[in-house]
Amino acid sequence: MNTNSEFLQFGLSEETLKTILEKGFEVPSPIQKLALPVLLNETCDIIGQAQTGTGKTAAFGLPIIEGLAKGKDGKINAIILVPTRELALQVTDEIISFKGNRNINIITVYGGQSISEQQRRLRRGADVVVGTPGRVLDLIKRKDLLLDNIAWAVLDEADEMLNMGFIEDIELILSHTPKSKRMLLFSATIPDRIVKLSKKFMNDPRILTVGNQHSATNLADQIYFEVKRADKFDALTRIIDIEPEFYGLVFCRTRVDVDTLSSRLLERGYSCDGLHGDISQAQREKTLTKFRNKFINILVATDVAARGIDISDLTHVINYSLPQDPDSYIHRVGRTGRAGKEGTAITFITPDEYRKFVFFQKTIKSNIRKEILPDAQDIIEIKKMRIKDELQAIVESETYADYLAMAEGILEVNSPEIALASLLRMAFKNQLEEKSYPEIRTFNVDNTGTTRLFIALGKKDGMNPRKISSFIRTKVKISDNKIDDIGVYEEFSFVTVPFADAETILDAFSKKGRDGKALITKAKKR
Repeated sequence: MNTNSEFLQFGLSEETLKTILEKGFEVPSPIQKLALPVLLNETCDIIGQAQTGTGKTAAFGLPIIEGLAKGKDGKINAIILVPTRELALQVTDEIISFKGNRNINIITVYGGQSISEQQRRLRRGADVVVGTPGRVLDLIKRKDLLLDNIAWAVLDEADEMLNMGFIEDIELILSHTPKSKRMLLFSATIPDRIVKLSKKFMNDPRILTVGNQHSATNLADQIYFEVKRADKFDALTRIIDIEPEFYGLVFCRTRVDVDTLSSRLLERGYSCDGLHGDISQAQREKTLTKFRNKFINILVATDVAARGIDISDLTHVINYSLPQDPDSYIHRVGRTGRAGKEGTAITFITPDEYRKFVFFQKTIKSNIRKEILPDAQDIIEIKKMRIKDELQAIVESETYADYLAMAEGILEVNSPEIALASLLRMAFKNQLEEKSYPEIRTFNVDNTGTTRLFIALGKKDGMNPRKISSFIRTKVKISDNKIDDIGVYEEFSFVTVPFADAETILDAFSKKGRDGKALITKAKKR
């Protein structure tokens, strides 16, 4: 046994330490360092605030396994609730990997699989049940799943279950559990509804927080590109093409966006598939298996469809569409840079999204740097280098024997240079021509981009274009020539200003008036 392992400090059993070391774990993650001493040596409930992919399963799974190893009574000892079937299977596999050769029975229950088969497995006996709330509740109502003697109740990804509308099911499930149990709640965020849940079902829980709650994004190199909406697709293909081994998730906002983008990528010859809420469970499993086994290297998905996907070696997460809120951004970006591997998180920003993106950056307090998209010549030169490398690899491996006779026939009527150039053109024509990469119009959204502001004052208030300009400059130091396209109407006005100045103006006029509304707001699109 490796005596240098930091897991030794927790007092885990020899068999558990052996299984941990066999898995290659030597240094516990931050949430494991916080949770394991408390769960192994104390009796309190805990709320663990940590991002997806930070080792939470071991944090609660190891203490449960340790407790079962000391003696079992033939009844279910622990219930672990998770939001999706995918996550349920992953949690089950992880906990099974910790039990070693010990006779501990762990089963998974979820919708989309025959409930009668799950009933038979439960009747044969289970020590730990991992499941989705809907199926767990069904089995409780059928009296196949009895939780009145459990010692542990775990809610994993609690905020995701809340977002998916499972909170009422969870409360009903917990009402079937004894007050004497230990309850563990793990969540990336702690919204008010989860706080209320903890007060109702937990006994004076200890809150364990892993430092900065945005730390899950620290391993991801975060960058953004300013692109016009019509250029997003070509920007995405440039990023994919310039990477030697792209393997990533591309996030879209809607089902239609997923279908459209994945179809365009397939038409262009990329290996990809799409996931959204309207896809059947069987098709979802098939798609995820292909992606996990790298038969496809691009998965286009909505936020909802991507819940529960836990793949640790992604090279990229791409925000093709800006997410709805900062928490969604954190969840997306947290999917790369896992297990100590650095990944890249890329966000496309259109002119009308810049102010929202600035808000994201302020909220998550993360360094997201601006980059310029690679041009067509750069990509073509990189592709040429790869072709040369691949050809050299074939030469060195001597795997060309089957083509020697054909090569000799071609060289009988052509010089080597002309023959090779012709073959390269035939094989790589579309990939090595600049016209395959349409021009992407550049602009500087944070310096030269503009936005339209609405002002709740008009002609009835004695306003005219000159007075509107003066009114803004009473609170904001901005030159008169930056306030453009002023339109004054009977009850309101509009102005156009640079993005950078718009943020300052909106902050300065953020105080609400008598009607509860700010005097200046961002104009709504028609």
